[in-house]
Order: sequence, then C-alpha cells, then structure tokens
Amino acid sequence: MRKLAGSLLLALASSIMITGCSTTQGNQEAYKVEDRSPEGLYSDARQAMEAGNFTKATTILETLDSRYPFGTYKTQVQLDLIYAYYKLDDTASALANVDRFVRLNPTHKDIDYVYYMRGLINMQADSYLFHDLFEIDRTDRDPTNARAAFKDFEKLVKTFPDSRYAADGRQRMIAIKNRLAEYSLRVAEYYVKMEAWMAAASRAQQILETYPGTPAVEKCLEIMVTSYDKLGQETLKQHALQVLAATYPQNDLAAE
Repeated sequence: MRKLAGSLLLALASSIMITGCSTTQGNQEAYKVEDRSPEGLYSDARQAMEAGNFTKATTILETLDSRYPFGTYKTQVQLDLIYAYYKLDDTASALANVDRFVRLNPTHKDIDYVYYMRGLINMQADSYLFHDLFEIDRTDRDPTNARAAFKDFEKLVKTFPDSRYAADGRQRMIAIKNRLAEYSLRVAEYYVKMEAWMAAASRAQQILETYPGTPAVEKCLEIMVTSYDKLGQETLKQHALQVLAATYPQNDLAAE
C-alpha cells in the first residue's frame, strides 16, 4: 500500500511538472512582444499580471526594461518583476531583481516592500509544494533559505519598524524561528539515536539559548535530562529536570 501511494505521488508530481513546463514553454514561444510605446507595454504587462499570466508579464516587463531603461516606468517595472518572478517561484530571478533594485534605489520610498519581498522569496524557497500538499514532515531539510528569510524580515522590522509590512514580518520571524528550532532538534535526536550523548546535550543546550520560547524547547530539555543521565552528570541532569518541571509541569519526566 505504501509502495502504491509512493508511486501515485511520483506520478502526480511528474504530471504536474511536465504540464507546468510545457505550458510555460508554450506561453514563451507563442507570445512575442509587440513594438509598442512604454505606456502600451506597461498596460499589457499589468493586464497579464492581473490575469495571473506571470510568464507573459515577465516577458513584457523584461522587454520594457531593456527597451526603455530610463523611462517613466523604470522603477515600477523593477518592482513588478520582483513580484512576478516570486509568483512564478523563480527564486534566482526574483532575488537578482531585488538586489538590483536595492543597489539602484537604496532610498526609494518602497524599499521596505523590497526587503519584505526578499523575505517572502527566501521563505517560499524553503518550502516544498508536495511536502505541504501531502503533509510530509521535512523539518530536517536544509535551512539555508529559512535562515536567509529570517535575516530579511529582521532587517525589515529593525530598519522600518513602522512599515506596513513590519507586523507580518514579525509573525513570519516567529514561524521561521520555530522551523529552525525543529531542524536543530532533528540533529539532537539523531545524536541521541547514535548514543552520542555529549553532542546531543550540547545541541539541545544550543537550541535553548538560540531559540527560547519555541515548541522544541520541551523536547530539548528531555534530551538534556536523558543525555546527562547517560553521561553520569547528576548535577546537570537535576538542573535540567528543575527547568523542565518549572516550565512544563505536566511533562512525564518532570513528574517522576
């Protein structure tokens, strides 16, 4: 049954990927940007975005950007490209346009939005459609993009605390912090499995210091109690038990 489910998942993933690729390629091949005024091109790009055709929109916006690099719409085109590539899940192109905008327009009135978008782009790159779709726990995946997203939102809220995007950025920082704590917890649990007790206790301690207040903390304290017990470190074990009992009085270890 598990093998059948796995085969169905693979078939579904392949089908969606093939369909998506063929559709994107078809759109790119079929659409040719007309020789129009900047106003006309930008109007076409906005209509494409509003219709959800972000492949067509990026084609027009890139053309507008190259044909009229100093035109009236230059900064808005750059902002739209960031969003359009984000919607296409094209991380590399989206981040490249973010970097270009920051470099060329460091004091622009919408620079807070650009920092916010950088966070969203990195956060999106950290997720995986099929893991979410089928509720697969992959908190052990590489957290590089998650760490980058956290730094992006952190820069936003510190530099622009009154930004309209700051509140959402703070909430996303909490979610990312929980995700990073869970990743580190998986490492600690691996050390436990390997009976590398010192490494397990050290990683659990690191999580307590780096990600306090996250759901992973309770499990980390349990790992510390077990690890110090195995190491014969009675004082450290009792200290971890005291913290566990004070913070999570309903925990089974704390009740012993």
